[in-house]
Amino acid sequence: MISAYEIRKYTPEDKELWDTMVENSANGTFLFKRDYMEYHAQRFVDFSLMIYNKGKLVAILPASLHNSEIISHGGLTYGGFVSLASLSSIQLLDIFEATLNYFKRQGLAHWIYKPVPHIYHTYPHDSELYALYRVRAERVACNLSSTIDLATSLPYAELRRRGIKRAKRYGVTILKSNDFAPFWTVLENNLQQRHHVSPVHTLDEINLLHSRFPAHIQLYTAVLDNQVVAGCVVFNTGKVAHAQYISASPEGKKCGALDMLFTHLIEQEYCTCRYFDFGISTEEGGQYLNRGLLSQKEGFGARGTIYETYRITL
Repeated sequence: MISAYEIRKYTPEDKELWDTMVENSANGTFLFKRDYMEYHAQRFVDFSLMIYNKGKLVAILPASLHNSEIISHGGLTYGGFVSLASLSSIQLLDIFEATLNYFKRQGLAHWIYKPVPHIYHTYPHDSELYALYRVRAERVACNLSSTIDLATSLPYAELRRRGIKRAKRYGVTILKSNDFAPFWTVLENNLQQRHHVSPVHTLDEINLLHSRFPAHIQLYTAVLDNQVVAGCVVFNTGKVAHAQYISASPEGKKCGALDMLFTHLIEQEYCTCRYFDFGISTEEGGQYLNRGLLSQKEGFGARGTIYETYRITL
């Protein structure tokens, strides 16, 4: 059967059309804008797709090529098809099948698919999960994040309330900042000492992304005696305020700086968002759960949101 959909690879000439689809979509965030996706373009072979029906763009697929494997997308936390709310479930299923056949014709072996978690949807978009089930996709990662529904939030745990009081006694102040360097020192030291890794973004990269998306990427710091002792970089999609980076120095941990910082973010800075998402507390694709980290996040009333990954054999 001839598909009703025409699939084309993305080209730089498509940038405006692509970004417009992201802005008007049911499940897109600024991470799918080309100015975000391409900040690290040298690390990935872009294989993003534009899907048309009767000459009209109806969906896009952020994707990158990794040898014989296609990943949607290798440089992003989540990916999958991005489309308008008006696209029906049947249309999405047909697009999924057409794309799967397209990848088969390219001689690819696997398609790694990372659906956009439901909290980012501006309109329900879970038909893709049904499409994954229909093609017997294997779930290869299931990471547990912690999210507050700000419309019906739960009370803070006593341990978090004590931390807030302690930070007040120490005289911690919370500031919004455009200077990422002091916090990056705290973050890098923590990651090196605890996990022997570096942040996903270098200081230069986060400064670049902040300059491109100043309304979406924001830094908040906790300051004690004129020193940054804790901080959080928030990726704000409008509906979701996501804590992309969280870290505190030994002094910051001692004085409860993060407890005060998160109270400020939840109750003041992002109280008009629907969700505040702390990010995942898992490693190794979800096999390892950091129970202490999870308890800290749930102490603010957060509960589980899943970030999952599927593999389709082509």
